[in-house]
Amino acid sequence: MNQLKSISPERAAELVRAGAVMIDIREADEHAREHIPGARHHALRLIEQTAPIRNGDGVLIFHCRSGARTKGNAARLAAVTPQCDTYILEGGLDAWRKAGLPVALDRSRPIDIM
Repeated sequence: MNQLKSISPERAAELVRAGAVMIDIREADEHAREHIPGARHHALRLIEQTAPIRNGDGVLIFHCRSGARTKGNAARLAAVTPQCDTYILEGGLDAWRKAGLPVALDRSRPIDIM
């Protein structure tokens, strides 16, 4: 089985520029409120029903808000992406934002209280 490796936001950004696909596993409302530009949304709850892979995908980087949800479900994510190089964005969207990387915001959406 494929093992998911953790990578820094900076390294993830390099891989995305080289063609990797960022996959946001949060729920649709979370993704709509704030997301990494260009990230493909694929909610974790749907992972076993529909695979997040598309033709041509070779490198996938999964992320959530803080990294905990992604890390806690690494085995599930690896099981549905055996043919890809797969990574976990260390620290999730929070770390991406703190690294000064671009984030798309929709301020019309309710703010997450958590």
